Amino acid sequence: MPHTAESSLGALRKFASAAPARTVVEGERCELCSISLSSQHRHLLETPSRKIVCACDPCALRFQNVIDGRFKLIPRDARALPNFQISDSEWEALALPINLAFFFYSTPFGKMTAMYPSPAGATESLLPLTAWESLAASNPDLSEMLPDVEALLANRVGDKRAYFIAPIDKCYELVGTIRKHWKGLSGGEEVWREIDEFFTGLTNA
Repeated sequence: MPHTAESSLGALRKFASAAPARTVVEGERCELCSISLSSQHRHLLETPSRKIVCACDPCALRFQNVIDGRFKLIPRDARALPNFQISDSEWEALALPINLAFFFYSTPFGKMTAMYPSPAGATESLLPLTAWESLAASNPDLSEMLPDVEALLANRVGDKRAYFIAPIDKCYELVGTIRKHWKGLSGGEEVWREIDEFFTGLTNA
């Protein structure tokens, strides 16, 4: 059965109102020590549940080099992959229902995981192992992804062909954006405009 990442989406609603300035958001606190947080705080991933955890810098940096612990520090920045190699047939071999998805190595499950956003949240898709192995062989950058906390984020909607190694919280931020703005059967103009703005922000970061 598909897995909907509801536990992560609650934290992701906070992204919608986050401002660029380092202001303190009323009621937003470090989930480890309860200190008040600025809007530009760090995030941890609770690996067993895939929950995004808000943290102050001192608490977050305690997990900077953690490999197998319960919490892992999520990197801040996305990296564009302008030379990413994938053919239309290779994409189709990944057996995804839409042309927007992210892929990461799940330590708890010991496998590559494919997720795609939907109006209901993040949904897991069965990922053919041979298809991923072929993709990884053609793109050495994929070997640099940190398990659990970084993902290959792909946007092939329409004529777009954009690929990033992105922090996992940014991937779930995209999921939250789609869930918030989706209307009707096709999503509506607003959600596609928000998606375009999201990827423009990744490119210009």
